[in-house]
Amino acid sequence: MGYTLCILGCGTMGVAILSGVLASLDAKPASPHPKWESHTSGTVTPQVLEDDALPSRFIACKLAGAFFSAGTLGRSVEIFQGRNVAAVREADVVLLCCKPQLAQTILAEPGMQDAFDGKLLLSILAGVTIAQLRAMVLPSTRVARTMPNTASKIREGMTVEKHFDACTALSGSGPAFACIFLEAMADGGVMMGLPRAEALELAAQTLQGAARMTLAGTHPAVLKDAVTTPGGCTIAGLLAMEDGRVRSTIARAIQVATERASELGQPGKK
Repeated sequence: MGYTLCILGCGTMGVAILSGVLASLDAKPASPHPKWESHTSGTVTPQVLEDDALPSRFIACKLAGAFFSAGTLGRSVEIFQGRNVAAVREADVVLLCCKPQLAQTILAEPGMQDAFDGKLLLSILAGVTIAQLRAMVLPSTRVARTMPNTASKIREGMTVEKHFDACTALSGSGPAFACIFLEAMADGGVMMGLPRAEALELAAQTLQGAARMTLAGTHPAVLKDAVTTPGGCTIAGLLAMEDGRVRSTIARAIQVATERASELGQPGKK
């Protein structure tokens, strides 16, 4: 028997994380797993568990209109529709995945503070600080904060634990920005005669290949220069993109999203 994991506010991100966790457990045998302890600085440090290390029971608290069922996740997941306090009471670790504006409402439900007594609250909420979360629960509740993204669903996510607002924009919102670029590339292919399905596949694989080479240690500028021959088609396309201020527009999108992330969850902000 392992511990019980509750996804509180199981919408898009909750489903993505839970799907990734389940896929990870199915892909490899159980092994020692870190237990997270929260400290006054707001950082978390792994401590080796002396006993059960992996989650073995999963509870999902659905939001109104949530689009999944337990069966779609591939293993037994208990769904507590509208029973947040009961779900937290049953859990050892609670992953808070609701909208930032709903945190106060959910954590202020009658009986919720007692339900969190002695448990770990792990928040993925943009703009809601650890200090704010601690003010909503009992001192005995351990609180940590992290920022994942939707690629967690396929175990390709990026999760950070500091510089939250900038990382929310770059990593959390980033998949949406990347998809705009991917879709635009595919549109260009369609315009030049490629079937839509093939254009999407080519664009996706092209971006994935470039991303993997970057992760392997090659700077994007080096990759760009390697395929930019004098008088060729690549430099012609690059100049067209520079005419459209693509780079500054993308960078500004990260700036604006960061500023918005810092506002979410703050009093008076929606």
